[in-house]
Amino acid sequence: MRRMRVLLVSTYELGHQPLHVAGAAAELEGAGYEVSTIDLAVEKWDSSRLTGVDAVAVSVPMHTALRLAIEVGRRVRALDAGMPIAFFGLYASVSSESTLGEVADRLISGEYEDGLRDWAASVEEGTPSRGVSVDIGKRTFRPPARRHLPGLGSYAHLTTSEGHRLVGYVEASHGCRHRCTHCPVPVVYDGRYRVTGIETVLADIEQLVEAGAGHITFGDPDFLNAPAYSLKVLEAAHARHPALSFDVTVKVEHLLDHRRVLGRMRDAGVIFITSAVETLDDRTLTFLDKGHTAEDAARAVELVRTAGMDIHPTWLPFTPWTTAEGLADIARFVWDEGLAPVTDPVQLSIRLLIPEGSLILDVGEIAPYLEGYDPTRLGYAWRSADPDMDTLQKRLASMAEDGSARDLDPVATLTRMTQEIEEAAGVALATTAIPAGAVAGRPRLTEPWFC
Repeated sequence: MRRMRVLLVSTYELGHQPLHVAGAAAELEGAGYEVSTIDLAVEKWDSSRLTGVDAVAVSVPMHTALRLAIEVGRRVRALDAGMPIAFFGLYASVSSESTLGEVADRLISGEYEDGLRDWAASVEEGTPSRGVSVDIGKRTFRPPARRHLPGLGSYAHLTTSEGHRLVGYVEASHGCRHRCTHCPVPVVYDGRYRVTGIETVLADIEQLVEAGAGHITFGDPDFLNAPAYSLKVLEAAHARHPALSFDVTVKVEHLLDHRRVLGRMRDAGVIFITSAVETLDDRTLTFLDKGHTAEDAARAVELVRTAGMDIHPTWLPFTPWTTAEGLADIARFVWDEGLAPVTDPVQLSIRLLIPEGSLILDVGEIAPYLEGYDPTRLGYAWRSADPDMDTLQKRLASMAEDGSARDLDPVATLTRMTQEIEEAAGVALATTAIPAGAVAGRPRLTEPWFC
């Protein structure tokens, strides 16, 4: 008897080999189903992929992925109107009024494995389940089934002064203890997190190393949500693979609170830490519920560097409360702290995204600037208190896009963007000359997008 076959689709996972498709594949294969995959970030769509397929499930771990998934759903519907389609992942339930029934029958958010398996069983029984579900319960995870996916060479690399390394992407945990109002994670996890399990993560790293990975990114929303557990995972991975390097993401607040473990992280192979500073305006940081101040951010940079690692702050420079002076503060910080070689130009142009259900909608100070929900963009439109900031954001975004499209030196692009900010703020910023090759000399991933 032929086993039911599910096509798993990834549209975009931040430039890395799609972990969530691999995780879903492991779960479905463990339940006895046949699986095929396609990653549209690196593979072209071919209608023949639907040949012999009984159901399609599309991974939507982020906003960009969901927007692209909607197009996938429409494409599949045009070829086979009766094909059962599910969306699964963090963004699956966003804008469900627009997607449910239109491009997908089943939306599964949070810890999606059980729901995905149950949906597949319902399809096999001839009564495909429909509707929306969110599950953040504890469960045991299988090691991801990566053999179906394109090789690591198709994805982002780590570039250092010693050259390039292939990169593997794992998650030691899902969710987050915190409730930053602009973040999509607390909308689903509500201040909770779930651990993947040490042996599961180590087994995944093992297969990534066998596939050629020389560097591992831990993609947890915050690696130090559970410091003792995360350090056990990291140190165990280092003990098994001492040549591996790692990068992690940690809140500014946690860098300060757990400063005593930074040396252990360095000794276990961590070479850089990504931290979402967002802005240096303390009032806006309060609205975002970030749990840190501008002074804290400067201290975090110092602590990480003193521990012997690089730090990559990420930014959310454009919110309704942005001022030209506030932008100048961010640019000044980037240059004064020597962060230009590890700051992707797009970071100075990012605009606040407000998807359906965002916690920032409960912040009263944002109400005067909202202009309604746009289902085509899967988010609320808003305007700046200073209309000139909306114009400047578009100009900076265009400059960042042009620099990327033309493969220009990112520091040169950052310099031009800083000059735009200087003009808007009426200040002079010291854009320190960066030696040729400085960008390649600092460890960074070749994929420029953070979220």
